[in-house]
Amino acid sequence: MAKRTFLDFEQPIADLEGKIEELRYVQTESAVDISEEIDQLSKKSQQLTKDIYSDLTPWQITKIARHAERPYTLDYVNEIFTDFVELHGDRHFADDLSIVGGLARFNGTACMVLGQQKGRDTRERGLRNFGMSKPEGYRKALRLMKTAEKFKLPVFTFVDTPGAYPGIDAEERGQSEAIGRNIFEMAQLEVPIITTIIGEGGSGGALAISVGDQVLMLQYSIYSVISPEGCASILWKTSDKAQEAAEALGITAHRLKALGVVDKIVNEPVGGAHRDPRQMAAFLKRALNDAFRQVGDLKVKDLLERRYERIKGYGRFTDTKADSK
Repeated sequence: MAKRTFLDFEQPIADLEGKIEELRYVQTESAVDISEEIDQLSKKSQQLTKDIYSDLTPWQITKIARHAERPYTLDYVNEIFTDFVELHGDRHFADDLSIVGGLARFNGTACMVLGQQKGRDTRERGLRNFGMSKPEGYRKALRLMKTAEKFKLPVFTFVDTPGAYPGIDAEERGQSEAIGRNIFEMAQLEVPIITTIIGEGGSGGALAISVGDQVLMLQYSIYSVISPEGCASILWKTSDKAQEAAEALGITAHRLKALGVVDKIVNEPVGGAHRDPRQMAAFLKRALNDAFRQVGDLKVKDLLERRYERIKGYGRFTDTKADSK
């Protein structure tokens, strides 16, 4: 069994899990039957996890969204979709490995699937640029979406990025133009788009592949105009205030659902998606199926009108100021 990584606020759970592992080792090495004690401790650990996860702060949720063992795009593609064939390159400059995508089948229906991909180890993180895409990544994503439109295939996107890559080379090749072009083209793409925020949904880097007809968000993911650290650095000139920034930004799934930014929250297994990736994939597959059923049979005109009204509704507010007349 692989060693689990526990976050700082999960230390009580880590201590209990450590005791359970010790007892299991003793039981394996000796003839003493202590299975009852192990079961009791396991139930206690499960309840403790439920208690801790029932009252998380936005900063703690941010840490879960960034967990190194959290499932990434390719994990969900392998569990949810079949016949996946990855497509490469933007036909202009290069193949950005921070965005993966290709043709697949969802419940037997041909589709295009794409999303940001972080790395598991040091080498892969370098190759994937920590999930931070350059212009060629967004142009690759747009090429795949336009291909889907040509063949009338629905598009599934998975968002998981700290943000677009801010390096000089990315800016030289038109980072902001690439992001803006994607948003513009997705707004009028003539096929259904189902978007899921699976980890971090950071800034324009997330928006470039998240204009959709249905936007889903995993329970412990985040979606924000800027990272808490970036916000704190601007407002307080120090990233040490990231916890306060996370509270103020409203980056959690329930807050964004209340604001109408996302359509559905997909519940995660107890302790987060990284505790049981296969069960998480099963939950997400059901949610994607429900979302696709709502938009999959719409005529192009109705689909685009619905998407336009949806986008137009962002930022809507009610003026509660008393009438001065």
